[in-house]
Amino acid sequence: MKSNESSIQPVFYWAVGILSLVIISGVAIPNLFETVTSNVQAFISSTFGWYYLIAVTFFMIVCLFIIFSPYGKIKLGKDDDKPEFGYLSWFAMLFSAGMGIGLVFFGVAEPISHFAINSPTVDEGTVEAARESMRFVFFHYGIHAWGIYAIIAICLAYFTYRKGKSGLISGTLSPLMNTDGLLGKVIDTFALIATVTGIVTSLGFGAVQMNGGISYLTDLPISFWLQAIIIVIVTILFLTSAMTGIDKGIRILSNFNMLLALLLLLFIAGFGATLYSMNLFTNTLGTYLQTLPELSFRIAPGSPESRSWINDWTIFYWAWWIAWSPYVGTFIARVSRGRTLREFTVAVLIVPSIVGFIWFSIVGGTGMSLELNDVISLSSLGDEEMMFGLLSTMPISTITSILTIGLIAVFFITSADSATFVLGMHSTNGSLNPPNKIKFTWGVILAAMAIVLLYSGGLQALQNVMIIAAFPFSIILLLMVFSLLKSLRYEQIRVTVQEKKEIRELRQWKRKQEKEAKKEKSANKKMKRKKGVEPVQESSVEDEDKPKQ
Repeated sequence: MKSNESSIQPVFYWAVGILSLVIISGVAIPNLFETVTSNVQAFISSTFGWYYLIAVTFFMIVCLFIIFSPYGKIKLGKDDDKPEFGYLSWFAMLFSAGMGIGLVFFGVAEPISHFAINSPTVDEGTVEAARESMRFVFFHYGIHAWGIYAIIAICLAYFTYRKGKSGLISGTLSPLMNTDGLLGKVIDTFALIATVTGIVTSLGFGAVQMNGGISYLTDLPISFWLQAIIIVIVTILFLTSAMTGIDKGIRILSNFNMLLALLLLLFIAGFGATLYSMNLFTNTLGTYLQTLPELSFRIAPGSPESRSWINDWTIFYWAWWIAWSPYVGTFIARVSRGRTLREFTVAVLIVPSIVGFIWFSIVGGTGMSLELNDVISLSSLGDEEMMFGLLSTMPISTITSILTIGLIAVFFITSADSATFVLGMHSTNGSLNPPNKIKFTWGVILAAMAIVLLYSGGLQALQNVMIIAAFPFSIILLLMVFSLLKSLRYEQIRVTVQEKKEIRELRQWKRKQEKEAKKEKSANKKMKRKKGVEPVQESSVEDEDKPKQ
């Protein structure tokens, strides 16, 4: 029997080696590291922004096509597979893994930024700026974002559970190319690196915001060392959770996390600008749907200021979601076995988007209402402090701020916990039970990289490295989509051929049955006729034998 150690794949050592070089560079030459990564990131955003917009929109369109096509009836698994998790636990895991820390960090910060600091289309601080702000927030957290997660999860679940592939990113490309050799290992290494950078970015946001909350409540400063201590403490907690396994650890944390988030949302709705927020939600939902094509392809040629805004926000988000996608996609594929493509795609694409819209409308809407009515100047605070500034205008602000710090910590633990499982899975040839040794190693690397990038350049360094790593993986993701469509088409052809064969056989059987029935009916008629004629013949013969009177 193979040991756990013998199942470790070369991609693990390759990815760890490359990431170790990044960590060493960030420690040894932080200024040069920051300069180089900033230049590369700026080049990618400026030169390939059009590519990101088209690619992400393409992923979303493919998801909509799957919902309404005959492919939607196909199961993510064998035809008799049943879902492992109920809807509530399933949805909680989808949402916590997919958007967790981002919702809390940007819940107030992004709407306020678009409204009061740098509006993408209109003058700052106006009623129209508030509407435009929420429209772009919906765009960044709507069906485009979840379309990326959905499409990679479909690819992984379909090829793993229905086609019997390994569960690796390379396994999804088998209809297009041979990925059993070096090429497959290179693809899986890129996937691991992209996954790590996406997760590390989120963990960095979480640590910075927890630091912001602690600083807002106490006299402790916002500093790198406090953020490093936070990362170390939370790392110990999520590694403990990771050792318990997916069913126990992640499910319990996900459900608890959703409860905390719901309590915070209800509290802000109860004491915030609820009516304004719900009116904003309704209005923005309409304008979002009406202008979705325009938003999807907005690149602002000839307008450097608008293009800079798009690079800073839209391109950053698309790269972040792509970098997150191997992690989120692998995890939600793991917990979605047994669901049909249509059921899965509708759930992943629509439901979390609507919940995110409600979250931003209430949290961000309340923040903008406070700013509009001069209750508090949230725009003068740092991004990491804006949520706590909003809570300071409400009752029991200290308690709710502590609750929010706890919510961020649990999101941190949930994301990192899930990440260690996914990274371990991709390091062990798709094993659904990666050894604790591998999960522990990845947990340490995630923490070390988050600390080093914060040290070398703060949140900007995190974003730079993530955008750089996301670019090559986006090409792999496009190939995965073409591979999926090719395989689905072949399966549909096989199903159609089989259905035609069954229909043909059924018609032949019916014709045979009809023929036999006619034959039997004819035989019965002959039998009846024979029985009916014989007595008449006998009587007529007897009459003939009688003497004539």
